[in-house]
Amino acid sequence: MSFIEAIILGLVQGLTEFLPISSSAHIRIVGEFLPSAEDPGATFTAITQIGTELAVLVYFWSKIVRVVKQWALSLAGRVPRNDPDARMGWLVILGTIPIGVLGFAFQDVIRDVFRNLWLVAVVLIVFGIILGVADRYGRRTREMEDITYPHGLGMGVAQALALIPGVSRSGATTTAARALGYSRTAAAEFAFLLAVPAVFGSGLYELLHAIREPEPNPAYGLGETAVATVVAFIVGWVVIAYLMRYLKTGSFLPFVIYRVALGAVLMVLLATGVLQAY
Repeated sequence: MSFIEAIILGLVQGLTEFLPISSSAHIRIVGEFLPSAEDPGATFTAITQIGTELAVLVYFWSKIVRVVKQWALSLAGRVPRNDPDARMGWLVILGTIPIGVLGFAFQDVIRDVFRNLWLVAVVLIVFGIILGVADRYGRRTREMEDITYPHGLGMGVAQALALIPGVSRSGATTTAARALGYSRTAAAEFAFLLAVPAVFGSGLYELLHAIREPEPNPAYGLGETAVATVVAFIVGWVVIAYLMRYLKTGSFLPFVIYRVALGAVLMVLLATGVLQAY
């Protein structure tokens, strides 16, 4: 039964990681409705996110290889530091610093306090509204090549807010980008690229932690977690392809409505005792 649950959670992870609706919130909520009826945990969530980030590597492979190559050549002085791809490499590094520092400093809080379902419900609603406002009133004049270092750092700080389940990594970065005047496709693409080092870093850290210091009674073992990660990779790749096509003409409004509705339903379930905060 645990493997079936892992497959379900892998599907949820793949479906929600790249949409601005928070995959960690959905993993947290769906876990309560499975037969085991328990929180899958921060470790399970972080490791399965490796699967979805592998989907990013596959989908943006040529661009990522080009960025890494040009960035490395810029270090050797063989290409200018202001080369667009080399700059993108530095922007991703700069934008990753906030989540790296805060994630390490507050890892105990992330594993415990931040998984309170009341907090998740409030954050889903509040950040959904903020996304809606930024998407509705933000300018659409800037593209990927227009990203500055201050803007890259600002979007990195926004990404760090996703340490709280319910914020959404892609949603927070996209919200900041839209508020700064970037197009929807540019905002989404930078959010995907920015997440790669952060997610791989946290996922590998949690994987090593799970191997070296296994939890006494984890919700899912490494076998189930591996299955969920593979499922998340396959589904995530499909979702990326869909979202990048959708954002060429569509807005974030459907996701805003969904976030607010989900947060409201979650509050009702908590208030009536159907779900417990922890």
